[in-house]
This record gives sequence, C-alpha cells and structure tokens, in this order.
Amino acid sequence: MLETNLVNHFYNTYNEEERLADKCGQVEFMTTMEYIHNYLKPGMRVLEIGAGTGRYSRALAKEGYRMDAVELVAHNIDLFRSKMDGEKIRLIQGNAVDLSMYGDETFDGTLSLGPMYHLFQEESRKRALEEAIRVTKKGGVIFVAYCMNEATILQYSFRKGTLLDDMEKGLISPDFHWTANENDAFALMRPAEIEALTEPYPVKRMGMAATDGAARYMEDVINAMSDEIFRHYYNYHLSTCERKDLIGASNHVLDILRKETL
Repeated sequence: MLETNLVNHFYNTYNEEERLADKCGQVEFMTTMEYIHNYLKPGMRVLEIGAGTGRYSRALAKEGYRMDAVELVAHNIDLFRSKMDGEKIRLIQGNAVDLSMYGDETFDGTLSLGPMYHLFQEESRKRALEEAIRVTKKGGVIFVAYCMNEATILQYSFRKGTLLDDMEKGLISPDFHWTANENDAFALMRPAEIEALTEPYPVKRMGMAATDGAARYMEDVINAMSDEIFRHYYNYHLSTCERKDLIGASNHVLDILRKETL
C-alpha cells in the first residue's frame, strides 16, 4: 500500500517522541492526557492504535491502565521496546485498517492518535474508524487525532513563502485545502470533514479539542517560558481549546466519541 510505504519512510528518520518532549510539545501531550483521564480510569483495558514509540501507552500503563498497543512501523516498535521500563503492555505490529486480531467490544477505550495523520483515501479513513469503533465496548470512548489543514497552509505555504509555487504545482485547491499527493506524509482535515466522516457511525461526540491550539505558532516563545508562565499558558490553552472558532487553526485536533449502547 502506498500509505504504508510513506509512513515507514517517514518514521524511519523521524522520532515522534522527541516532538512531544519540549514545552511546546508538552501542550499537546498534556492536553491529550487530560481528556483521556476525563473519560477513562486506571484498571480499564485500553488499546492504542498507531502507538509510535509508546509515549502515551507507557505513561498510561504506569498509571494502572491495562494497555495494548498496535504499531505499523518496525523502527518505532524497536524504539518503543527500548524505552519500556517494566510496563506491562501487549505490543504487536499491525495496521489501523485491520484489527482482526481483536474481537468485537474488547476495550473500554481506544486511542487512535496517529493513523488518521497518514490515511489519504476516504475508504482507508472509514475503515480505520470502523475498526476502532468495533473493538471498543458499548459505552466506551474512542479518541481520534487529526492533523489540520489551516495550520499547514499558514505555517508552511504562507510563512515559508512557498504559496505560489504550491498553487502552481496543484498542491492547494482554490479554497486553500492542501491536496494529498504521492510525496506527502500527512493527510490534512477540517472540522467539518471530521464531523462528516464520523456521522454515519454509532457514536456520540463528547467533544472536539485543539490539543496544541496556538502553541506551534509561537513555539520559540513557549519553549523559552519559565515554568510559572508556562503553567499560566497551559491553563489559558485548556480554557480555549474547545472553542469552535479556534479548533480549525490548531495543528492537531482530538475528536472524542462515545460508542452508543443501543
């Protein structure tokens, strides 16, 4: 599969864990953990799909969650295992669009914090969402992360001065949507597209949050903050991250869905 080849190539040279290590990255990590804690409790069985190097799975396992983790990229799996420190995690290699190794309604909660970043085809996104919902118990919660379009248009095409070249190459549509091509590593979404994707499925949206909000727009400023100022910034971020007028401009958005019980 083209998508699989792109993901392997990208993560063989990129360490996702390091992206979340500085203060700017911590905004996304802490926010995601905050929402997980709001809906899931230690002792619950949780699946992380596309677990990367295990940053979330390891942190949750240490808190007492019973973690299973599926990761596509062998390089990431090696890093994941090397960073484990006694955590009990069932780690296997697998693909988000095929979770046939798990039965229906196996998990109290399911995390899909990376796969949608790299699924360019609508059918692939639907299949990944269907699988995440299938393996989650009725009444359980599914967390799905997306990379967002507007942040890319602003931070790359405009800020880096490549807009006209990108438009000439057909990489940006007339309504300023980045279009996936064979050289892209990321699929980019808008909030309305996320809502349309989930609409046919037996889930109720509990919320949608901008996990990094404005952080990547002012990365150097945030990384230079004192711990005290950073605490204030993080509290500000939490107070605004569900505002509908701001969600679409975030680099990453977390969609929180409860599987219907009927």
